[in-house]
Amino acid sequence: MICRKLAASLLIGALALAGGAVVVDRRAAAREAAAEAAYPPEGQFVTVDGLRLHAVVAGSGPDLVLIHGASGNARDFTFDLVARLAPDYRVIALDRPGLGWSDEARAKGLSPLAQGDLLRRAAAQLGADRPLVLGHSYGGAVALGWALTAPEPPAGLVLVSAASMPWPGGLGGWYVINSSRIAASLVQPLVAAFVPETHVRTTVESIFAPDAVPQGYADHVGAGLSLRRDSLRVNTAQVNGLRPFVVDMAARYAGLALPVELVHGDADTIVPLEVHARRLAPLIPGARLTVIPGAGHMPQHSHPETVIAAIHRAAARAGLR
Repeated sequence: MICRKLAASLLIGALALAGGAVVVDRRAAAREAAAEAAYPPEGQFVTVDGLRLHAVVAGSGPDLVLIHGASGNARDFTFDLVARLAPDYRVIALDRPGLGWSDEARAKGLSPLAQGDLLRRAAAQLGADRPLVLGHSYGGAVALGWALTAPEPPAGLVLVSAASMPWPGGLGGWYVINSSRIAASLVQPLVAAFVPETHVRTTVESIFAPDAVPQGYADHVGAGLSLRRDSLRVNTAQVNGLRPFVVDMAARYAGLALPVELVHGDADTIVPLEVHARRLAPLIPGARLTVIPGAGHMPQHSHPETVIAAIHRAAARAGLR
């Protein structure tokens, strides 16, 4: 009798869990579809190794590739920066593999070097064989990976708040939780299904802090694309897997022979200046570091004129201007 009651209880519990999973799945799928309808691709697609990679192309002049950071997409740049740069450059803003509208690169996509190689070949298909490359945050590691793997290095690098050096300690709570595949399989669908808009805006504010979020940015950037289950899974895997790659990459930075401009805020708590840019600059021959007093993690928005000046300097040093 006890065994029968236990079996019945387990069956009821399993059915309840299954029913809950169905609700979560349906709600997540509906929110994902709504986000994709609200934030469709802004550009075009190129295919590299069977992967469709999304690129927004604007302007004319020397080629300049923009690579976004973690949890992001090319919309971070199309909000304002692309329009500022288009009079002087042919700008190519790319979605990194598995984020925005670009296909996932599976295991290869965990490496910033492999991502850099994929984006290099995507840019080449668009006629940019030796562009300037700007990388923000995680995109800085990808830009460095591009320079380290390319048969011919890019014309120059502009590294903005770039994650470039091994860091002490671990990552934040979100990444710790999602380092477990089992926990991630439970948490990420719930986030995709139920995270409120107020939490999204609070998160965006924390990324910009101490700087203010520009008016209209949160509505433009398409955070809903980043909250899709596949995007959450890809992003957390990439960030959790980054440190071993930058350990190996750091040993090779001294061999880079190209103009490198670094821009970093001294109030950046996400990718701290003293851990990354301050230590990176002496490793690359001729690298120039611009520190922005009081700036946080998003100087391309809070101090765009400083970032654009660094781009112009890199272009001049490369003989493009």
